[in-house]
Amino acid sequence: MKVIDFKDARCRHCYKCVRNCAVKAIAIENEQATIMQDHCINCGHCLEVCPQNAKTFASDLSRVQGYLGQGFKTVISIAPSYLGVLEFDKPGQVADALLRLGFDEVRETAEGAAMVTNEYKKLIQDKKMPNIVTTCCPSMNDLVEKYYPECAEYLAPVVSPMIAHGRYIKKIYGEDTKVVFLGPCIAKKQEAVGDERIFGAIDAILTFEEIEGWMKDKGITIRECEDKPFGNPDPEVNRLYPIGGGVIQSVVADGEMNGYNRVQIDGLDNCMEMLEALKNGEFENCFIEANVCSGGCVKGPASAKWNKSFIKAKIRLEKDASHKTPTEIEYLSADELAREFTDRSRHDKIPSEEELREILKATGKYSENDELNCGACGYSTCRDKAIAVYNGKAENNMCLPYTLMQSESMSNVVLDVTPDAILIVGNDLKIIECNKKAQELLGVGKEEALQRYIFEFLEAEDIENALSQKKSIHDIKVKLEHEKLTMRKSIVYIDDMDCVLITYHDITNEEKMKEQHYAFKVEAMEIAQKVIDKQMTVAQEIAGLLGETTAETKVTMTRLRDSILEDD
Repeated sequence: MKVIDFKDARCRHCYKCVRNCAVKAIAIENEQATIMQDHCINCGHCLEVCPQNAKTFASDLSRVQGYLGQGFKTVISIAPSYLGVLEFDKPGQVADALLRLGFDEVRETAEGAAMVTNEYKKLIQDKKMPNIVTTCCPSMNDLVEKYYPECAEYLAPVVSPMIAHGRYIKKIYGEDTKVVFLGPCIAKKQEAVGDERIFGAIDAILTFEEIEGWMKDKGITIRECEDKPFGNPDPEVNRLYPIGGGVIQSVVADGEMNGYNRVQIDGLDNCMEMLEALKNGEFENCFIEANVCSGGCVKGPASAKWNKSFIKAKIRLEKDASHKTPTEIEYLSADELAREFTDRSRHDKIPSEEELREILKATGKYSENDELNCGACGYSTCRDKAIAVYNGKAENNMCLPYTLMQSESMSNVVLDVTPDAILIVGNDLKIIECNKKAQELLGVGKEEALQRYIFEFLEAEDIENALSQKKSIHDIKVKLEHEKLTMRKSIVYIDDMDCVLITYHDITNEEKMKEQHYAFKVEAMEIAQKVIDKQMTVAQEIAGLLGETTAETKVTMTRLRDSILEDD
């Protein structure tokens, strides 16, 4: 299923989403950006940076409202990041606001975080894993499984706090209970309903953005609500999970690291750098808290609208959360909290060097000097973009420098669609201008061609003559042996600029047709001559036979006459 995507009509050729997608999970087809679900890690960063607000999100709001309208017992699990996102005077006001929307009970996801923390502590004490990477962030888990499967063995085999809490709520209230998760994370949607390995713990996902809109429609203001208790025991230090380092603080609240080094990483680029080092075996004995969102979950893509200051959110969370280990929370069994991670990597097809060069040539890149690697298309190098084109993820017209060059004037369009190679050469024989066909003929891109001389590529004696005599020369037949082409060349002298415009018209096929036509006539003539010769031979043979039979007849008739006369 697609959790996020872009609206068809809103893309405007900016490719900002492609530039900001670290895993290049965005394809451009017919100039429209679409998200490739099998490549996407659902970090939501592309939606944050989209200048056209072209995002679409698979919302569960109507489904949740349906649960409440149909009378299902519905419990909401609220992520602890609400402490740094929503506006209230007392946390209990948030609980009351959600109860007023119709939920039967409001519980904090930090309750599930406490269970996960307990499993992390067990892994640390067992010390069977050379490195342990936390698995609270679903985008981080996707990043490992899809792009760094070699590191999957280091992922803690434990479900996220959301899944743990959903299973716990269904265990105490019954499997028919509908569990709704409320948080700032888009990736939680995919984790809850898109991963069959942990499917069933959560029935629906709401973001803080959606809940704020719903409350507004219902006329509910959080600060005007009562201070009511949550349905769970105090999760204490586990409320710190949403901020960077919060998981580590929860794990070490009353325990030792048993020789593991504490490492806290947030931000997608930093996570990828860490995974590269982990894949290469550059460190061991590390307990690594990893979050794809910079600053942790509190800066998730569905909370940024309200949370403008990460520092403010961090201070509020640390102020409102106790740093003690909870004592009253019940725990699920290790089996109920266990999870496996596998290799779900996707590998793009790699084109041959010849195929790659053909794609590059389509945007005027005939050599490495033509490859600007400007990154405007969203790919760091021209070759990376060409590979994306080969895999159907990008289009040739995404090359902005080439597109700009092509659209500078309508005359360029005319020049580039003509089948003739056209060049303008100065009186020093340096190339001043050339069209696309001429670039193909010369075998270099435009930028390099304009730095070189015509005699470096083609015979230039007649061009020199035209320039020295200041006159035009038309219909010169030339053969380009290295290209196996026959061309008709015309040189037009331009007096005002003291230069010449040269056109090369390919007449290779015409010449071949002429040669074939001449060969056919020669062959027909040879056949006719053979027929004539054969006819002459036959005629002579017939004449010979007729002469011989005539002589025999004469002798016979003479003898017959003589015998008659003798009888008389």
